Amino acid sequence: MTETTRTRTAGPDASKTTGRHRASADPALSPLGLFTVLLGAALPLIDFFIVNVALPTMDRDLHAGPAVLELVVAGYGVAYAVLLVLGGRLGDTFGRRRLFLAGMAAFGLTSLACGLAPGAWSLVAARVAQGAAAALMLPQVLATIHSSTSGSRRARALSMYGATAGLSMVAGQILGGVLVAADIAGTGWRAVFLVNVPVAVIGLVLAARTVPETRSERPAPVDVPGTVLLALSLITLMVPLTEGRAAGWPLWTWLMLGAFPFVAAAFYVVERRADQAGSVPLLPPSLLAQRGLRRGLPIVVPFSIAFGGFMFVIAVALQQGLRYGPVEAGLALAPMATTFFVASLMGPRLVGRYGSRVVTAGGLIQAVGIGALMLAVWRDWPDLSLAGLLPGVAVAGFGQGLQLPVLIRIVLADVPSERAGVGSGVMVTTQQSALALGVATLGTLFLSLAPSAGMGDALVSTLAAQLGAIVVTLLLSLRLPRAVS
Repeated sequence: MTETTRTRTAGPDASKTTGRHRASADPALSPLGLFTVLLGAALPLIDFFIVNVALPTMDRDLHAGPAVLELVVAGYGVAYAVLLVLGGRLGDTFGRRRLFLAGMAAFGLTSLACGLAPGAWSLVAARVAQGAAAALMLPQVLATIHSSTSGSRRARALSMYGATAGLSMVAGQILGGVLVAADIAGTGWRAVFLVNVPVAVIGLVLAARTVPETRSERPAPVDVPGTVLLALSLITLMVPLTEGRAAGWPLWTWLMLGAFPFVAAAFYVVERRADQAGSVPLLPPSLLAQRGLRRGLPIVVPFSIAFGGFMFVIAVALQQGLRYGPVEAGLALAPMATTFFVASLMGPRLVGRYGSRVVTAGGLIQAVGIGALMLAVWRDWPDLSLAGLLPGVAVAGFGQGLQLPVLIRIVLADVPSERAGVGSGVMVTTQQSALALGVATLGTLFLSLAPSAGMGDALVSTLAAQLGAIVVTLLLSLRLPRAVS
């Protein structure tokens, strides 16, 4: 099956391409179009992490308390993860550019609502809506790349997507610290949301002119039972893990955790039956027949758990344990962003020579970096300086930059174009759910240990848990197909 690409970009070539079947050798996505969709990919990921360094300021301003503050993070993450696959399916059906534009507009409006929120609970509600808007926008990015590029251009575009994803997660905390400290026009923490509004406007203008319209030739209807069961599965897992510690682990948290395996099993059974009956479920189990997805996706889980948990914990430890200001806490991660970017640029050339062993090497390098950071914390806490942090975070960032872009290429390499929306939805849902799970699990571990063991020892223990997740990625990477297309 081929993918029909309807290009509606402005310019002299637009009329020549409208309504045609575009051959895979003639990609429809221009460099400016690629920049635009990558901008759309960056915004939701930045916003997942940008609030980490702003949480103490929010607490002082809104008198929120720890349980509500965690909902500011979790509400966004859960809504985002729950609706991502549905967003991919809607893009396949109604047009990916159309959904991208709708998601970008909604993201700008909900960011404005977050920035103007008068109280803690209104901020939580706006964050949930912001997560839903992000879920409309982000799946269209990978689906558009997958359906309107081919060959070496697709490989480069996917590498750039991986680099954008990793850099956005680190840059979010750096940007958050700078904006909070700058206190632009007295906005304080509100600036971390308000900054999205002009960016969303620019993104809308660019997308309307440069992003081609693509959709599946045979769009499938929305899988209502699968959507409901996936939502219940993620909610019964994420909400109690995120809120349980702050709420004192009441009975409802244990009931939800107990319900999770049964709801997840029901979801799998319903999806498998629909797949076998010839319909197109929300997450088709038959996609796992693709070797790259089957072997790459399990690595994304521990990688993202470790990444998401680290970013949350290091923000809390630096601000509350070492009394760093928001700018210092953000800039402490600048070496990680720099080395991640360098490694992601080197990745495509290294993959051409060494294949998927680049992922294994990246895992080893990341483990060395986290080990060096553990040693620095154990040796120097509470007098740990930015210079003491630098070697560990820089080496860890380089290792991460070798892994994530290549993993994304491997996962999506064999997904057919007509299932691009579903495949990208599966990929991004897995990544986002694991990031939120990392915040919930490693964050809970750190915050539970800190009162009794102290911030320094709690951080060492949490980094040790992260090191365990990195070991899992290393072992799983040995099963990856050696050649990377």
